[in-house]
Amino acid sequence: MAATGNERVEPVCAGVVILATAAGSILRPGGASLLNFPVHMAMCRAMGRPRKFSREGVLQKAMPVFWQYGFAQTTLPDLEQATGVNKSGLYSEFENKEALFLACLQYYLETRNGDGALSAAPLGWDNIQKFLREAPRSVPGPQGCFSVNSLRELSALPPQAEKLITQNRAKLRKALKANVAAANPQADANALCELISVFFSGICIEANLNGNSARALKRRVDAFMQMLRAT
Repeated sequence: MAATGNERVEPVCAGVVILATAAGSILRPGGASLLNFPVHMAMCRAMGRPRKFSREGVLQKAMPVFWQYGFAQTTLPDLEQATGVNKSGLYSEFENKEALFLACLQYYLETRNGDGALSAAPLGWDNIQKFLREAPRSVPGPQGCFSVNSLRELSALPPQAEKLITQNRAKLRKALKANVAAANPQADANALCELISVFFSGICIEANLNGNSARALKRRVDAFMQMLRAT
């Protein structure tokens, strides 16, 4: 398609100047037709528009929604309302709901995994007691553990979620075992680690119940630790 003299000059992306015909087509230098001009300009404007949100900020606001309602029950409008970012903005950063959930889970595991309590010197029962007291009520909002809560709907989660959760639980068991071994109990250390892991999952689920107070959690943990120290 050749220029006819009835075209107008338009600046477009990255400083490129092209000719727009009356029919709305774009001409490259030399006359080759490119695509519909309004469509091309809309694409350019979208690409040049600065992002008005941070990835971490979205994760911090979306995570409690998934935590409270679960992956399956969380809707796109829920996420838009919580994050203040519309669908196109969310999907420009995260491919879909599955990708956003995985990013939230990864962010949670990297920032709230209890390593501080379980790695303090000296290792032993005191570290485990502090971890059990603090981990289920470590942040405002949803209580318990996002990872443990997600186990309730594992079959509905994106496949990568199971891998992340399994890796994190293996890491937690390793940290627990180091502390149990340091306490030098008479009982088998592996069996005690499994018992602690099951107890932790239980108190995390209980933390979601209305009226489950920090005092009640402390009472349960202290009774459990008294039993462990006697082994």
